[in-house]
Amino acid sequence: MTPTLEFQDTIAVLNLGTDENRFSPDWLDTVDGLLDAALTQAQALVTVASGKFYSNGLDLDWLMTHADRADWYVARVQALLSRLLTFGLPTVAAINGHAFGAGAMLAVAHDYRVMRSDRGYLCFPEVDINIPFTPGMASLIQSKVAPQTAVTAMTTGHRYGAEAAVAAGLADRAATEHEVLSAAVDLARPLVGKDSGTLGAIKATMFSATAAALAA
Repeated sequence: MTPTLEFQDTIAVLNLGTDENRFSPDWLDTVDGLLDAALTQAQALVTVASGKFYSNGLDLDWLMTHADRADWYVARVQALLSRLLTFGLPTVAAINGHAFGAGAMLAVAHDYRVMRSDRGYLCFPEVDINIPFTPGMASLIQSKVAPQTAVTAMTTGHRYGAEAAVAAGLADRAATEHEVLSAAVDLARPLVGKDSGTLGAIKATMFSATAAALAA
């Protein structure tokens, strides 16, 4: 299933898909278009997926067959991460399953995260698959968690379950499979009503160094 957008009152719910939800160019284009719609039609954004995965991040199969476009592709992924980081609506990731690599970075780029408690890991496996972080991706993670958490998450490839993610500051709440989306919507509901231009400007200032690194 390709990404879809639904609305719960004034809250947009962006479903990333039903499979590993890797960042293919088509997937990135679809998500960008749905974010455009959310920004004009909603007052908060929740992202979620269906099934075993939230997102497994980079589409490595596409990269292997389009090595000559690697720089373009990485820039495209980082543009999405930067957009979520500075989005003009309150954002909550409902992490329904595994979030690995750039998929975990996508979750971290949100304002808040609710993680499924009974299944799924949040993990940055780059150290184990020999893919160094770009400066922008490293800055994104480091901008959202305490320094020692960043060291552990980025240099060991540790897999965080929900309770450990909450304790480490990588997630804000844990919820069961059937409650993870509703918990994220409940978290977003009191945050609606902010002016999107003002909110986006505040986030752009807060995360200016990370946004600049992601754009480099």
